[in-house]
Amino acid sequence: MTFLDPKVWTGSIFDGSWTVSRAGDAPVVEPATGEELGRAGTAGAEDVAAAALRARQEQRAWAATPYEERAALLRRAGRLFEEHAQEIQDWIVRESGGVPGKAGFETHVAAQECYEAAALASQPLGEVLPTARKRLSFARRVPVGVVGVIAPFNFPLILGIRSVAPALALGNAVVFKPDQRTAVCGGYAIARVFEEAGLPPGLLHVLPGGAEAGQAVVTDPNIPVISFTGSTAAGRKVGEAGARLLKRVHLELGGNSALVIFDDADLGLAASAGAWATFFHQGQICMTSGRHLVHEAVAEEYVERLAAKADGLPVGDPATGQVALGPLIDAHQRDRVHRLVTESVAAGARLATGGTFEGLFYRPTVLAEVPVAAPAYAEEVFGPVAPVTTFSTLEEAAALAADSEYGLSLGILTRDVMKGMALADLVPTGIVHINDQTVDDEAVAPFGGVGASGTGSRFGGTGANVDAFTETQWVTMQGDIAAYPF
Repeated sequence: MTFLDPKVWTGSIFDGSWTVSRAGDAPVVEPATGEELGRAGTAGAEDVAAAALRARQEQRAWAATPYEERAALLRRAGRLFEEHAQEIQDWIVRESGGVPGKAGFETHVAAQECYEAAALASQPLGEVLPTARKRLSFARRVPVGVVGVIAPFNFPLILGIRSVAPALALGNAVVFKPDQRTAVCGGYAIARVFEEAGLPPGLLHVLPGGAEAGQAVVTDPNIPVISFTGSTAAGRKVGEAGARLLKRVHLELGGNSALVIFDDADLGLAASAGAWATFFHQGQICMTSGRHLVHEAVAEEYVERLAAKADGLPVGDPATGQVALGPLIDAHQRDRVHRLVTESVAAGARLATGGTFEGLFYRPTVLAEVPVAAPAYAEEVFGPVAPVTTFSTLEEAAALAADSEYGLSLGILTRDVMKGMALADLVPTGIVHINDQTVDDEAVAPFGGVGASGTGSRFGGTGANVDAFTETQWVTMQGDIAAYPF
């Protein structure tokens, strides 16, 4: 029996054991070939309601469990991700279309998220406060109860575990809805790890599903905190629904991040960084460099170098060949990418390379001389498309970089790092990388964006995770009952 045996999860959802889904099941499809790899249970509203109620009932005992036990369980989970990395990576490659290197990165980060969460369990969670009266006054952080986690398809393992692990470590129960398209590598892999690690039943519920399940997670009265990663359009709906119910909603949404290349940058290294920033995982990353802003003095050479990089990247099935880019997740996404490219060319952009596809395999594409109103520049493409436009001064670069509703990540390439800091000061963004591209993540770093990219740094690092998954409670105590005038 393999670790992710399809006989276990076919038609089932996870609640500490494996139970038949009320809503049935759905195919698990390999985007590179269209082959059905199995069938995964699909959660409906009834499944979510039952999971949330069970989670609330079991959570108090888990919160009262000594932190050493919670930490030990998270460490076991981290080791299990390492021990079963190859099998999980194979599913990431086949189910999400990621290349093996990307799959390896996901399992590595998943293990690190568990190890960091284990350390989180023993962090000081409060402070003694001054008080004008003869009593002890302090603030402490207590678990929120049940955390609802909704994660997308593109980095399914990382974007689920980065909320699941710290929420559990801090004494919460979790109701987790992964994307149905990556139900195994982004959902059942996490369920199996925590099942094998010995997590008590009822504390983690893994319910792959669509919009009905997601809406049920957001609106369920037993789930007070929502951790959502996904598109800005969906995030607005989640935030609105949560606000009506006075819930705390953490949103990590889309981006259209700028990579700024100054005229003093090493163009060979810049083109390599730019290619990675846009073409890694077919551009299906919220931090992807969606706008390449290049100093006018070096723009022509940069485009030539970037196009040459794109032309040399092999595209194909990552499960059977040594490729740099795999398939886009589905035909809907491919058609959207191609529409943005063709409309941008019609708007005046020059197609330097790419712009073609075969099946779900889209060639890495470079657009030069792109008007700022062109769709591939103004919108988040979520595909392997690098729009290039030019600037002449630092102030103009800052204005272009800041001219977006998004504010997730910013990359700045220059030999003058103080010039890079000067630019960073002028651009609203949650992340800045000077002399690096826009795509990066570490379990110890707070991650999040501003504007249409979300509600700030809500994932990673001790402070952000404690803020996200606990509530502040003020407590006072004194030896005798206080006396009052009536």
